[in-house]
Amino acid sequence: MAGNPDFNLFQLEDFHHELREAIRGLSEKEIAPYAKDVDGKSRFPEEALTALNAAGFNAVHVPEAYGGQGADSVATCIVIEEVARVCGSSSLIPAVNKLGTMGLILQGSEELKHKVLPDIVNGKMASYALSEREAGSDVASMRTRAKADGDDWIINGSKCWITNGGKSDWYTVMAVTDAEKGANGISAFMVHKDDEGFVVGPLEHKLGIKGSPTAELYFENCRVSGDRMIGAPGTGFKTALQTLDHTRPTIGAQAVGLAQGALDAAIAYTKDRKQFGKTIASFQNTEFMLADMAM
Repeated sequence: MAGNPDFNLFQLEDFHHELREAIRGLSEKEIAPYAKDVDGKSRFPEEALTALNAAGFNAVHVPEAYGGQGADSVATCIVIEEVARVCGSSSLIPAVNKLGTMGLILQGSEELKHKVLPDIVNGKMASYALSEREAGSDVASMRTRAKADGDDWIINGSKCWITNGGKSDWYTVMAVTDAEKGANGISAFMVHKDDEGFVVGPLEHKLGIKGSPTAELYFENCRVSGDRMIGAPGTGFKTALQTLDHTRPTIGAQAVGLAQGALDAAIAYTKDRKQFGKTIASFQNTEFMLADMAM
C-alpha cells in the first residue's frame, strides 16, 4: 500500500465525512443556540445531552455487542471535534463518556460490560475518577482505599477534578487494595451514583468550559459488590494508563474543534465589521489600511 501513489495514509473514509456532516448539522441546530447561555450561567447543557442522546452521538465508541455503534477512534474524535466547534462544555459529554467507560471496555468482565454499557448507550453518562488532591500520576500518594468485606469492597477516600461529576450515573474509580504493592496494589471499580456511601462534593469554579461540572467525590464506607471490580485485583493502574492512551486523542479533538470554532467566528466577524466604508476582511495588509486612514 505504501508503494501505491493513490494511497493516502491520512485520507478519511467516506463514512467519516458523512459522520462529520451529520454531527455538524446537529451541533449547529441543536447545540450552538444554547452555548452562550450555558457558559454565561455555568449550567449543564441539557439541550446538548438530549440532542446527542436522540441522535446516538453520546457514546458512539461503545461496541455493537452492548448496543453501541462501535465507532473507531477517528469517528469518535470527529464527533467530539464538531461538538466542541460550537460548545466546549457539550463536547465533554461524548468525550468523558469514553473516558469513563474505556477501562471497562478494555478489561472488564462481560457481565459488568452488559450491566453498565447499555446504560451509557441509552443516555446515562460515565465519569473517570483517578486524581486526588495530592495524587494523580503520583500513585504512591493515592489515599482512597478499598477493603474486602466478604464478597463486597468498602471504599473510603475522595477524588477531585472529576468531569461531569454529579451528572454521571457511573464512575470508574481507582482505589488502593494492597498498599504494600505500590502501583500494583491499585484496583479499578465501577461505582454507581446510588451506591451507599457515595457522595458528590462541591463543584469547582472555573475560567472556562463552565457548563461541564467539575466536582469532588467522597466515598464514606461506600459498598461495592465484588463483581464491579474491573479486571483482577491490582490491575487498576495499568487499566488507568490504558484508558488514558485511548482517550488522550479526544482532548486533542476537543482543542481542534474549539480552535476551528474560534477561527470561523473570527472570519465571519471580519466579513461583517466595517471600517472606512469597507469590511475589514477587504483590507489586504496593514500598509493598505494605513493608506486609507491617511486619506
